[in-house]
Amino acid sequence: MTRLAAFAVAVALLSPAPLPAGQFNDKLSVGDAAPAWKDLPGIDGKKHSLADLKDKEVVVLLFTCNSCPIAVDYEDRVIAFAKKHAAAADSKVAVVAINVNVIDEDRLPKMIERAKDKGFNFTYLFDETQKIAKEYGAQYTPEVFVLNKDRKVVYQGAIDDRNKPDQVKVNYLEPAVEAALKGDKAEKPETQARGCKIRFLKLKN
Repeated sequence: MTRLAAFAVAVALLSPAPLPAGQFNDKLSVGDAAPAWKDLPGIDGKKHSLADLKDKEVVVLLFTCNSCPIAVDYEDRVIAFAKKHAAAADSKVAVVAINVNVIDEDRLPKMIERAKDKGFNFTYLFDETQKIAKEYGAQYTPEVFVLNKDRKVVYQGAIDDRNKPDQVKVNYLEPAVEAALKGDKAEKPETQARGCKIRFLKLKN
């Protein structure tokens, strides 16, 4: 073996192997640090950042939109979850929904209308750059991530096992949040998200 070849082998052995992504997520795996969003506009007219939630022990991040019928089917379930876990001023859980689609139906003015019509009781943000969804490896609406008090991802995937609420047999989000509040690992930390594909803009050459 030449000196050059030996050097190349040594470098390869010393270099850290690339971190694997999740089972269903090409970007993040459970246990990874959660990417932080910053100064995203919300339906309340304010700018919002993950850092604003430093007093919350658990953050539930939901990628959703107005235009996806499956996401719409989940709206009442998200409202009920937020009412149960995040309504009180001293609650330990925050629910944040982010929309990154940029068609007219999904832009902030329509988000404001939709939230008013449905009575959304959770933070609803718009990221027209689509950067945060890419950083999370999100592909669908709805798709959910549970962040613990250390802001590590402890669950990612679907909210439950059926799109229609009257057909749900297994809820994944509730036990994941309960485990995170106790400092435990979720029994099922990752599932396959289902819904409409996020409308990522194609990069121009």
